[in-house]
Amino acid sequence: MTSAKKPNYTLPIIVMFFLFAMISFVTGFQNPFGVILKSQLGLSNLQSQLGNAANFIAYAFMGLPAGMILQKKGYKFSAVAAVLVGMAGVALMFISSLFEAKDAIITIYLCGAFVAGFSMCMLNTVVNPMLNTLGGGGKTGNQLLQFGGSLNSLAATICPVLVGYLMGSNLNDVTLIDARPALYIAFGVFLLALVVLFLSKLPEPILEELKKGGKKVEKPTLAGALKFRHYVGGVVAIFLYVGIEVGIPNMANLYMTSPVEAGGLAMNAAVAGSLVGAYWFLMLVGRLVGGTVGGMVSSKTMLVTVSAVALCLITGAILIEPTMVNVPFIDVQAPLNILLLVLCGLCTSVMWGGIFNLAAEGLGKYTAVASGFFMVMVCGGGILPIIQGAVADASNYLASYWVLFIAVAYLLYYAVMGSKVLRRDASAEVISEEVKEGISVND
Repeated sequence: MTSAKKPNYTLPIIVMFFLFAMISFVTGFQNPFGVILKSQLGLSNLQSQLGNAANFIAYAFMGLPAGMILQKKGYKFSAVAAVLVGMAGVALMFISSLFEAKDAIITIYLCGAFVAGFSMCMLNTVVNPMLNTLGGGGKTGNQLLQFGGSLNSLAATICPVLVGYLMGSNLNDVTLIDARPALYIAFGVFLLALVVLFLSKLPEPILEELKKGGKKVEKPTLAGALKFRHYVGGVVAIFLYVGIEVGIPNMANLYMTSPVEAGGLAMNAAVAGSLVGAYWFLMLVGRLVGGTVGGMVSSKTMLVTVSAVALCLITGAILIEPTMVNVPFIDVQAPLNILLLVLCGLCTSVMWGGIFNLAAEGLGKYTAVASGFFMVMVCGGGILPIIQGAVADASNYLASYWVLFIAVAYLLYYAVMGSKVLRRDASAEVISEEVKEGISVND
C-alpha cells in the first residue's frame, strides 16, 4: 500500500510571497504619487493625501466583506478576485494619466486608489491564512508568514525609491506619465499571479469544513468582543498606529520635495525617495529584530519601549533646527529632523504585533471576529494623514507631527494601562467561559 503523495505548493507559495510584496508596493504608490499630483495640479497638502485616504478608507468598507467572501468561497476564489480587483485599480490609475483636465485626473485617480484599496484589503485577508495553510500550520506556517512579512517591508522600501528615481530632480515638469513604469510592473506581477493561481490547486480547509456540515454552532459576534475594554482600546490603538506608520513618511516626503517658499526643503525627489525608502527598510530591520527577541520580551514591554522612543524622536524632529548632516549607507545629506523621523521606522515596525497581542489577550472564542475588525481599522492610515495635511496647510510641515505625537502618546498609555485585562468588563457568561480556558491578566 502506497502512501498518498504530498502535494507540492512551491509555486503557489512563491505567488503568495509576490502578492504579500504587492500589498506594500501598490499601497506605497499613494505617497510619491501624491507628491506628483501636488506638483502637477497645484494641490494643497491635504488634497495630496486624498489618494492615500481613498486607499486606506477602502479597508473600512471591505474589511468585513472580505472575510465573508473567504469564508464562503475559499482561498483560490478570494485570491483570484483580489488580483482582478487590484488590476482594475492599477488600470484606473494608469487611465488617469491619459487626461489633462484637473478634475478628470483627480476623480479617476482617486477611484483607482479606492479600488486598489479594496484589493489590498482582500489580499491581506487571504494571503496571511493561505501562507499558513500552504506551510501546513505550526512552525513552517509561521516561518512562511515571517518571510512574507519581510518581502512586504522590502517592497515598501523599493516603491518610493523607484518612483523617486522616475520623478527625477525637477518636480515642476513631472506628471503621472513619468510614473507609468511603476504601474506596468504592478500590473505585470498581478497578471502573472493570476495565471499561476488559475493553474494551481490550493488546499481549501474552509470549504472542506463547510461540506462536512454537522451541528450548527452559534457564531461569536463582534458585540461580544467589544465587551472587553482592553480590546476596544486596542481597536483605537490599531487605528492610530496605521495612521502613524503612514503619516511619518508621507509628510516627510512632502516636506522634503516642496519648494522653500511653501515651507519645504526643495530636495531632489530621488534623494527624498531614498530617505523614505530608508524608513521602510528600518521597519524591515525592526521586524527581523522584533521576531528574534519576541520570545524573550513581552508585547507590553516592547510596545512601551518603542512608543516612548518614538515620542522622543518625533519631539526632536519638531523642535530642533533642520541642520544638514551626512546619511550613512545612502551617501546623501539630509536634515537631522528627517533622520529622526526615518529612525521611527525601527519603532513602528513592531507596534502592530504588540497591539494585536495585547488586544487579543483573553478573548477566547471571540479572537477570530475581533481580528477581522482590526482590518477595518486600517482605515486610520488614510484619515490621520489627512488631518496631518490640514495642520500642515494651516501651520507648517513639522507642526503637523504634533498630530502623530498625540497618537503615539495614546499607544504609550494603552501599553502601560489600557491593555490590562479586566474581568468585570465582560458579561458573566463570557467570563465563565474564559476562566475555564484560563484567562491571563497583563501585569
